[in-house]
Amino acid sequence: MYKAVSAEDALKVVKSNDKIYIQAAAAVPSVLVKALADRHEELRNVTICQLHTEGDAPYANPEYAKSFHVNSFFIGRNVRHTLKAGNGSYTPVFLSEVPLLFKRNIVDLKVVLIHVSVPDQHGYCSLGVSVEATLAAIDNADHVIAQINTQMPRTFGDGIIHITEIDAFVECDEPLPSHPVSEPTAVETKIGDYVANLIEDRSTLQMGIGNIPNAVLSRLHNHKDLGLHTEMFSDGVIDLILKDVINGNYKGVNPGRALATFLMGSQRLYDYVNDNPFVEMRSSDYVNDVSVIKQNPRMVAINSAIEVDLTGQVCADSIGSKMYSGVGGQMDFIRGASLSEGGKAIIALPSITKKGISRIVPALKMGAGVVTTRAHIHYVVTEYGVANLYGKTIQERVKALVEIAHPNHRAELDQAYFEMV
Repeated sequence: MYKAVSAEDALKVVKSNDKIYIQAAAAVPSVLVKALADRHEELRNVTICQLHTEGDAPYANPEYAKSFHVNSFFIGRNVRHTLKAGNGSYTPVFLSEVPLLFKRNIVDLKVVLIHVSVPDQHGYCSLGVSVEATLAAIDNADHVIAQINTQMPRTFGDGIIHITEIDAFVECDEPLPSHPVSEPTAVETKIGDYVANLIEDRSTLQMGIGNIPNAVLSRLHNHKDLGLHTEMFSDGVIDLILKDVINGNYKGVNPGRALATFLMGSQRLYDYVNDNPFVEMRSSDYVNDVSVIKQNPRMVAINSAIEVDLTGQVCADSIGSKMYSGVGGQMDFIRGASLSEGGKAIIALPSITKKGISRIVPALKMGAGVVTTRAHIHYVVTEYGVANLYGKTIQERVKALVEIAHPNHRAELDQAYFEMV
């Protein structure tokens, strides 16, 4: 009854001046994306709305600027160049509120491109490894075009869509983009030790991808009864789940389940979540909702930053005025953890860049964005220790942050701040 078509035929509904949303992260529908970019000669002023996407983004080629404009709600490496080239822009927004942009018609979507599993015997497909704002996009776009992939895991939760909700689909058999697991450096391992020591048994965790989260997770094998309520997770949680360290038994919401809105990792991760009811994939307006997050006792949010000033302001989305990533879910979880009974909000970062520049600074760079304000900040962790800033005066914060800065920069940081004020 339902027949696959070619990507070219599926995308004929896309017209000039349309706004399109592309499913995020490792679920980017690459076959559809390539076919869309191939229409650059006939399309004009099509806006591609997206969060971070993995893999190639051929529509972001500056040579196609008359055809496509990229509107990033979170800036990934594959489209970062568009901001300078002029064929891209950034919309600051909390991940929890991206679905509202579609539900309230602030962003008027015409087409959504999605990537789903093969339909089951009842005709239901799964959005697999990424739900985020895709459900809201599906509900509010005029046309839903799907890439049905035999290698997309079937996950439980919100991301279930019936084949009748899809207007056209293509079929493929392609591996998902993967992130190999790498070994943390000595600095990252030290940070992991400090953060792990802040985590109590029966805590619920939020953490992202990367070496610092992996370093933290590698130090939790002797913990008990941890939960997972996180925007995303990667391979580092698998062994902890298998060893019953992460079981979700004491979570305040969705107990006994690991909750996320998107996933990225190795093929092992994708195999693990396939048809696994322990993992629930939910929309970002639920997973990242502060009122939901705070219901988890001992909620621990672990996030990073580009730089932190001596009053506790956290820049996580730009290098000075140059946009680098996005607001994402940092504030959603910082606030949720802060309001949780026994919760802890943690910013973890190396004390210096690879070039030896201090990441704890007297003042943020000119034009830098404040993602987490000085009123929201709790713990800051570097390889030199832990600074708990909550309830501290500015003078006390300066002292605490200087103490966890790199030793080569401590004296100049202290002097520079007090010369400014």
